[in-house]
Amino acid sequence: MNAPLPQAVADRDAALRMTGISKRFGPVQALCEVTFHTRAGSVHALVGENGAGKSTLMKILAGVYQPDSGSIEIHGKPQILANPAQAIEAGVSMIYQELDLAEHLTVAENIFLGAEPQGPLPFTVSHHQMAAQTRRLAEQYNFRIPPDAKVEDLSTGDCQIVEILKSLRRNASIIVMDEPTSSLSERETVRLFEVVRQLRKRGLSIIYISHRLEEIVELADEVSVLRDGQLVHSESITQLDIPKIVHHMVGRELTDFFPQRKANIGDVILEVAGLSSEAGVRDVAFQIRRGEIVGMAGLVGAGRTEIARAIFGVDARTSGRIVLEGRELDVTCPADAIASGIALLTEDRKRTGLCLQLPCSWNITLPNLAQIGMKSLICPAQEHRIAAEAGARMAVKWAGPEAPTDSLSGGNQQKLLIARWLLAHSTFMIFDEPTRGIDVGAKAEVYGLLNRLAEQGKALLFISSELPELFGIADRILVMRRGKLVGNLVTKQTTPEEVMHLAAVEEN
Repeated sequence: MNAPLPQAVADRDAALRMTGISKRFGPVQALCEVTFHTRAGSVHALVGENGAGKSTLMKILAGVYQPDSGSIEIHGKPQILANPAQAIEAGVSMIYQELDLAEHLTVAENIFLGAEPQGPLPFTVSHHQMAAQTRRLAEQYNFRIPPDAKVEDLSTGDCQIVEILKSLRRNASIIVMDEPTSSLSERETVRLFEVVRQLRKRGLSIIYISHRLEEIVELADEVSVLRDGQLVHSESITQLDIPKIVHHMVGRELTDFFPQRKANIGDVILEVAGLSSEAGVRDVAFQIRRGEIVGMAGLVGAGRTEIARAIFGVDARTSGRIVLEGRELDVTCPADAIASGIALLTEDRKRTGLCLQLPCSWNITLPNLAQIGMKSLICPAQEHRIAAEAGARMAVKWAGPEAPTDSLSGGNQQKLLIARWLLAHSTFMIFDEPTRGIDVGAKAEVYGLLNRLAEQGKALLFISSELPELFGIADRILVMRRGKLVGNLVTKQTTPEEVMHLAAVEEN
């Protein structure tokens, strides 16, 4: 079912040719005879739903996986990329969504890690040369980033620049960017786009993976769409728009992207009063009722995640009360919150949500062992059955409950987390950026799930950086700025402009 390539991509000037690539993991056919070409001096977007095969295809290009069949040519030269070192040698650089940097080292040390210039004495390293070469490389691309700065002190946007400089130092001609803006502010995103355009002008090939289709339309020259492990469409961006891309991704039109809300709002379930925390939350108060979805908006650093962490017992409270169903809680750790009926789907599923090396079944049952009768003794067969049922309810695409969690796509990892908290039967649920890094089809599934949970009488706090989804799903919107609650708005009675004004403008 592979689609014909546009002439711009199919011509003999292609910088990269991946032809007839297939890959199977056990019973799962991840890729089936995929042909993907891209040319020098272009931005080629690779899109598809989670589990469509994007990451698998790019990991084959990066030498992480080897294909079962197919061939790869880079600048006309056949390649066998048996490991990441060979891919780097061939001119391929992969910038993953979770940046691969040593935070305790400097910018220059990260850029030259594994290739440090020799110092004046044997077995020494020249930090002076590293800093000087990093400075010259940065100046070529008008990057203002100090070589001696510690990576741990940099913003996420600057860390992206360090990753790009690493690629350029390795003389990469093909750079793969996997969800590069997922953790960036709007200003950092604009800056990254400028960098990508610079790289394109200098003749590099950029393969750009993103679920933010508005970015694809703005930045890409060509778009290739994967669905169920097959290339289903490839075309110049001039012939595409967002509805067409979505149609190719999901095989259907998403006319009802946000579900119709049948809100049946009842009594107050959660009351937060005077909440302050060591992480910068300041005197926050709000209520959420049974059957209500309350959105939370704010700019990066406004304190939204910090509120979630304080309620869930991750960050210590310095003052304030949390009352759930009329009972004041003494939550000092996540275990207290879970036992009280509070669930938190974290913003960063890989760092703070999942144990990636453990089986999927363990990730579903870990916080729920007491509730399913296994506090003291675990029954593997029963645990497997419970996890399989929970995964089936969320339509998780996996090889089975015993599959390693890191073998799942991002969207299916998110579904795994949601399955965990559905098993917990929590009364109050916090969803912190639940659609970050997942495709449009999976987003629609999450919105439908939130709606169903509200209809079941749950109280939901929905934190999001995307105003359209807050307006599409929430009954009310709380607005945060600098750790304080500055707005409590009824969605149908406000506008995105009012929300952004509250979030961004400091009143005198």
